[in-house]
Amino acid sequence: MHALEKILAEKAGKSSVTTGEIVNCTVDKAGINDLYLQTVRSFYEINATRVALPERVIMFMDHYAPASTSIQADNQKQFREFCRKQHTGWLMDVNEGVCHQVMADKGLSLPGELVVITDSHTTTHGAFGAFGTGVGATDMATILATGKLWLRVPDIIRITVEGNLPKGVYAKDVVLHIIGSLGADYGVYMGIEFAGPVVEGFSISERMALCNMSTEMGAKTAYIQPDAVTLAFLEGHASSGYAIMTTDSDFKYAEELRFDVSELTPRLAVPSSVDTVAPLQEYLNRPVDQAYLGSCTGGRLEDLAVAASILKGRRIAPHTRFLVVPSSKKVLLDAANTGILQTLVEAGATFVTPSCAACLGTHQGLLAAGETCISATNRNFPGRMGSTEADIFLASPASVAAAALEGKIVDPRAYL
Repeated sequence: MHALEKILAEKAGKSSVTTGEIVNCTVDKAGINDLYLQTVRSFYEINATRVALPERVIMFMDHYAPASTSIQADNQKQFREFCRKQHTGWLMDVNEGVCHQVMADKGLSLPGELVVITDSHTTTHGAFGAFGTGVGATDMATILATGKLWLRVPDIIRITVEGNLPKGVYAKDVVLHIIGSLGADYGVYMGIEFAGPVVEGFSISERMALCNMSTEMGAKTAYIQPDAVTLAFLEGHASSGYAIMTTDSDFKYAEELRFDVSELTPRLAVPSSVDTVAPLQEYLNRPVDQAYLGSCTGGRLEDLAVAASILKGRRIAPHTRFLVVPSSKKVLLDAANTGILQTLVEAGATFVTPSCAACLGTHQGLLAAGETCISATNRNFPGRMGSTEADIFLASPASVAAAALEGKIVDPRAYL
């Protein structure tokens, strides 16, 4: 079996599982964000009264942090009341940040666990060797009532990334290149394993970006085999024990792909699809009204640090807004303690509360019609960050920072 299959087998109480099999699994971590008040409504609509495993439930106030409308405020109020009534284990209020980064910061994302959150980018947790997947409100209500979720065992594809990664090229460039090559529907309901020497050389932050974006090719889950990098991170973060699963040597993948990134240059996903990917050089000098650094894809400390290295002692272009949204409170504090925050503010950045913010087009940095944004986030659909008539380019944090500096799309390698 594959490591992902072993996780499902263990959670289902079975000795083995096979591709396509339907299994009923006990969930290790169940997360609900403040977009999904319907989860609470559905919980009561199915006549549930008590949460089955309250110590495993985590509520996140991250998409509307802080609330910008009375409706959002009321949704959050109802979530807080539900948490108190049900004695759930964790409430991450508007001061904490984006669910996936908060999970990592607090050692709640662990190898060998089944992590389910009402967020499509829960594939992020594959960076820790977990089976992470997103669900909707009704499925999450069932998890609250029973502690379990049914899943179909997915086909598993291995993507091996090899070669010597060039300077100025990051995990975001690599994954955009892969998505552009394969298409947005390539991995629908599949498990995507990332492997190879380039992946092994990535930090946890870069691995999280890689797994996060697997959602944009339809993946049900993503996976990177835990190694010394994983263990070093967990030593300083893990809140409890964990079990690392390994893939059997004779396991047969549904498909095995290889990407040599030795000649890869910075990439962009251009308006308005994540799989419409081009070399950044094809869009040089395209003016940008806003540069956006943040979200569960590109708002970690390493992302802010590379932006600071580009902008230190410089000022952003006078007619460009540079929004920085740390992915968690810890990231914000670390940025403050290391001087990164001061460097970025002095360069002209506007800091936003750790949250999802404008990534989902609800508040804090929305775009007007006719504006162009270069963003380190994960989606560039029309209307994703405000007006349906705005253009969104997706890029690495370095490319975003360089564009903020010049007020136009430029090659970030010249500033590193």
